[in-house]
Amino acid sequence: MWNGKKVLAVIPARGGSKGIPKKNLSLVNGESLIAHTAKIVKQASWIDYTIISTDDTEIANHAKSLGLAVPFMRPAEYAGDQSKSLDMWTSALVMAENFYEVKFDYSILLEPTCPLRSLDDIEQTIIKIDNIRFDTAVTVSKTPAHYSPQKTLEIDSCGNLDFFIKDGEQFDIRQNIPDCYHRNGACYAVKRDVLIEKKPLIGNKCAAVLIERELVNIDTEFDLRLANFLFEN
Repeated sequence: MWNGKKVLAVIPARGGSKGIPKKNLSLVNGESLIAHTAKIVKQASWIDYTIISTDDTEIANHAKSLGLAVPFMRPAEYAGDQSKSLDMWTSALVMAENFYEVKFDYSILLEPTCPLRSLDDIEQTIIKIDNIRFDTAVTVSKTPAHYSPQKTLEIDSCGNLDFFIKDGEQFDIRQNIPDCYHRNGACYAVKRDVLIEKKPLIGNKCAAVLIERELVNIDTEFDLRLANFLFEN
């Protein structure tokens, strides 16, 4: 519990990843991505229940070997390429409440693809939503200026190159570009009723938890190599 509030951690790990087959079983620093996530949740004594949400038997068995609970398999409608994470998370929460006969207050989502997260990263999101000001919290990293919307380009149907943001040409000096941020996958946290009512996670009453150290959210083979490099260095 966190200040008397029951917490459910959900680790999403479907088997049908496209960029890297069975991506969640990929090794970083000698351990699977799921194993890295398992280590973190075991440090968080305030998490009441942790479950793996997967549609894949191999992933489920691997998770169980790490001491993680797989009380049910993910329904097929939430396991496809077009399935939304929010729908999967909501389904996992409802099914966990029915299975454990517990009503949770908070839930966190820990994607295995961010193996460099720390316990403090997670706790900072819970601290945020344990405040009446916020309903959700998302970990973010600062986006490099050259990847900002003002510097991003697009190619139209005729092959013409133009600024993605139409006033982008005004930002020719990097120091004038407004700061922007991107989700890094370390942690999402939400109050139960917000998730059940399927309200937007980002927007009104969403807290940012800024992580300033280098992280990687793994989607490609290059990301895997980068994650290994960061662990080694």
